[in-house]
Amino acid sequence: MKKLINDPLNVANELVEGLVDAYNGEAVYVGARSLVLKNIQDGKVALLVGGGSGHEPIYHGLVGRNLADGAACGDIFAAPPPDIVLEATQAVNRGKGVLYLYGNYAGDVMNFDIGSELADEEGIPVKTVLIWDDVASAPPTEKHKRRGIAGLVPVVKLAGAASQTATSLESLEATARKAVLQTRSVGVALAPGAIPATGKPTFDLEEDKIGLGMGIHGEQGVAELPMQTADDLTPMMLNLIFEDFEKDAEVAPLSAGDEIVFFVNSLGATTMMECLICLRKARQFLTERGLIIHDVIVGPLVTCQEMAGISFSITRLDKELKPLWDMPCQSFCYSKMAGSWGA
Repeated sequence: MKKLINDPLNVANELVEGLVDAYNGEAVYVGARSLVLKNIQDGKVALLVGGGSGHEPIYHGLVGRNLADGAACGDIFAAPPPDIVLEATQAVNRGKGVLYLYGNYAGDVMNFDIGSELADEEGIPVKTVLIWDDVASAPPTEKHKRRGIAGLVPVVKLAGAASQTATSLESLEATARKAVLQTRSVGVALAPGAIPATGKPTFDLEEDKIGLGMGIHGEQGVAELPMQTADDLTPMMLNLIFEDFEKDAEVAPLSAGDEIVFFVNSLGATTMMECLICLRKARQFLTERGLIIHDVIVGPLVTCQEMAGISFSITRLDKELKPLWDMPCQSFCYSKMAGSWGA
């Protein structure tokens, strides 16, 4: 598998160096491998994201204006080690504490928890919110076991906006938890991705099959479906999200009049053409059910190297979350002007 790289074992460091260059002076490289905004206001409750490299532009590309203040960067598809988490925590801390916000993966949880303990020893208060939006990876009664996938984009956007005015670490934590609870995603793979160090596919998938519920680190899906058209696949995926809201006792079912953000994500190799074809069918499906699409995101934002595939995410807005969504933001991964497409 051809890749424009140098040493396969050094790609994470070099891609973060390039990402800092892409921020054009707005962010700096910190410690072993962290990315932090250059100008974080004093007294701010800080927001730190992070995870494995190789999913760009996300995690580390969500550092920016009205978004995350910094990112702890791991190796390719690997959690950042505790020392990197601590370095990033120290760099973003402005005296009001730091919220950790990241995808629910065992390695990330372990290393961020150790980083939190190290930060506590230095007198830095830390709270953690896990993103677990993948409805295919566990039932609603076991949400704590779910993976974090593309829903991390709307969740970080909302938490980043909230962090600009949060008066306490606890209030920011509460808003982030609400954003996670109201966000659900499902994804499918048409072909696997590959780790640069090996150049080999992370799983096998027959040409006439689609993998349902794959992970963004190259994990194989929970089931295989026959290859089908965009108009057949899209309603099936959306129904899984609707069913999940219905079965979860902690939230109300999606119903007519609900305002949502809808995100069509490419896993890397899936083209914009395919995303847009799915979007037109999804809009028809959602509109027929009375949902109000407040805003739309489309594009390869949460990627897995060359993986071909697509995911859908729905985030339900309320009186607290809607103005946070409408706040302008700017980063390498995602930027937004004021308002929404429908405004």
